[in-house]
Amino acid sequence: MSYNKTVLHSSVAVDSIYSIHYFEYMSDFSFPGEAHDFWEFLYVDKGEVDVIAGDRLVSLKKGEIIFHRPNEFHSVRANGKTAPNLVVISFGSDSPCLDFFQHKVFSIVQEDRVLIAQIIREAKKVFSSPLNDPYLNRMEKSCPPPFGGEQLIKLYLEQMLICMIRRGISVPNGSVSSPAAKSVKQNSDQELYSRIVKYLEGNLQTRLTVDQICRDTLVGRSQLLKLFREKNGGGVIDFFLKLKIETAKQIIRENQLNFTQISERLGFSSIHYFSRQFKKITGMTPSEYASSVKNLAESSH
Repeated sequence: MSYNKTVLHSSVAVDSIYSIHYFEYMSDFSFPGEAHDFWEFLYVDKGEVDVIAGDRLVSLKKGEIIFHRPNEFHSVRANGKTAPNLVVISFGSDSPCLDFFQHKVFSIVQEDRVLIAQIIREAKKVFSSPLNDPYLNRMEKSCPPPFGGEQLIKLYLEQMLICMIRRGISVPNGSVSSPAAKSVKQNSDQELYSRIVKYLEGNLQTRLTVDQICRDTLVGRSQLLKLFREKNGGGVIDFFLKLKIETAKQIIRENQLNFTQISERLGFSSIHYFSRQFKKITGMTPSEYASSVKNLAESSH
């Protein structure tokens, strides 16, 4: 039997990466702006920012993303109230379909967030350059880089772009078939997980126990522990503590409260316990973290 090959067409092709950044900025951060001959997107992971894109002023909230086409002037600044966490990725592509992203702001879905997280995670392995340096103009590769790491970054990014375009347009030769529906259990687990995370985020000032979480969310203990082990690879209390520390980092960058006040606001039993947990999770004491972001902010002015 003879076979005929099928040549696979690439609708979106990313051929290069210029930068991959994850920034934790102060609430008064401001970047004066630039223009370059490649694509870039900015995603707001936390907080809010104001972006100038060409002749437009756009306010972005948590979960929103904006794309800058090649040679479009763009700048970004925090709103002076909240300290933002931003993902900025710039890349080379000649794919005409990327015109879809011009002059638009998108609210991304969980699928996109997962792909962005995978890009960041893989970039930390592939590149030795820090991901929080806003003035880095060349990303140095690790020696040796992990097998297939660069290709995974390319594939994750292309997948994200394709999925976003699919959600926004209809294909001329017929509608895009919807992805296979998740099982009822998967949907149910995700809804339950989202509900519990929302409950945890609303109780950062308290000292929760597993039993209290179970009572307040009407979830069995074994189900709760299994759910967070599957979603995060750890316990629900560890996840809750990480939420507190991430919030503490944001409050530190907003520069309104001292460490004792932050500790009390987030329900820690003492400033010493707060500092110990902060260093355990971030690798820095609160003072060291405050100094590092202050130095970054000063170097950007």
